[in-house]
Amino acid sequence: MMFTPGVRPGLWTEQNTATGKIGSMRGINDNRGFTLIEILIVLSIIGILLGLAVPQYQMSVKRAREAVLKENLFVMRKMIDQYYQDKHKYPPTLQSLVEENYLKSIPIDPVTGSSETWVEVRQMPPADEYVPYENLGVVDVKSGSEAKALDGTLYNTW
Repeated sequence: MMFTPGVRPGLWTEQNTATGKIGSMRGINDNRGFTLIEILIVLSIIGILLGLAVPQYQMSVKRAREAVLKENLFVMRKMIDQYYQDKHKYPPTLQSLVEENYLKSIPIDPVTGSSETWVEVRQMPPADEYVPYENLGVVDVKSGSEAKALDGTLYNTW
């Protein structure tokens, strides 16, 4: 090996005559890594990007759940109306829509995550006679969630 002057004045590098590569005076096992400041800067940038992305992601998920809820309510209400047109009475329960093949299954409420939380709105009984609650048909369906939507309304008022 022979020593040649480096690019900058005052530095000497060693040149391996066999390979022609130029190394530093520090030695062959020169393990250079990232400094703590470089790592902190990269982690800070990642943190800032995540801080901006996570709220947008959460809003997108909530918007998607609201769209699915609107669609589920629309379909169930349409099938309740179809049942009424076919049989001239409202279905006794939502489950009867499934049993009589108006729906394949009761959809899951995307806000509550369950198909058991739907609130059945029953028809009004005649004013002059008593009708047991079980004999009143389902005229509407609402979500069982008490949460607020993005527009400020409650899901159970949709």
